[in-house]
Amino acid sequence: MIDLPDLPGLVSDLAGWGLFGLTMCAAVEKLLPIVPSYGMLIVLGMFVVPNFAALPWAVAATTAGSTLGSLIWYAVGRWFGPQRAEALVQNAGCYLSLRVEKYRQIAGSYHRNQFWISVIAQIIPLVRVYMAFPAGVVAIPLMRFAMATFVGALAWNAPFLALGYGLRESRVDPSTAASTAIIGIVVVEVVFALAFRLIRRRA
Repeated sequence: MIDLPDLPGLVSDLAGWGLFGLTMCAAVEKLLPIVPSYGMLIVLGMFVVPNFAALPWAVAATTAGSTLGSLIWYAVGRWFGPQRAEALVQNAGCYLSLRVEKYRQIAGSYHRNQFWISVIAQIIPLVRVYMAFPAGVVAIPLMRFAMATFVGALAWNAPFLALGYGLRESRVDPSTAASTAIIGIVVVEVVFALAFRLIRRRA
């Protein structure tokens, strides 16, 4: 996984691509999660968003990109189907820290609470990458999944883009700002991970 200090060099070229570049960056992050999504979003907010007026457009572009990436995984899940999908998880799930038992629990949870499972999945690191696959496997309605994914991606992307932009504009000491951001990220992750587990158990 790429460290945060290396990210500015990776995203600096996106400035010339505008909103399309932001959209593609968010979509690729869903398909090839080699960079922590929150780190990528913070750096995009710091180095690619030119001014405050452009921030809402950046949020919209990255949210659309995140949704697009999830829809691709959803389509892959639909194409594989239940039997081939489980065989794939057995053979390659270790690379995503996804055990077969966990995959079965996630797929089973989609038979209920489809909307909220999809929303909360978008605000939990790593889970937000692979949750679209079982959603496609169990064939939850496409529009319901797309809407829930968009809402969840919006809730995840907007704060980190705004944080990156705010850090650039603030006069706070960089080390203090970074420490505060890390603590905030950890707290958010724990809260939503617990909420995700609660909803999944009720399914």
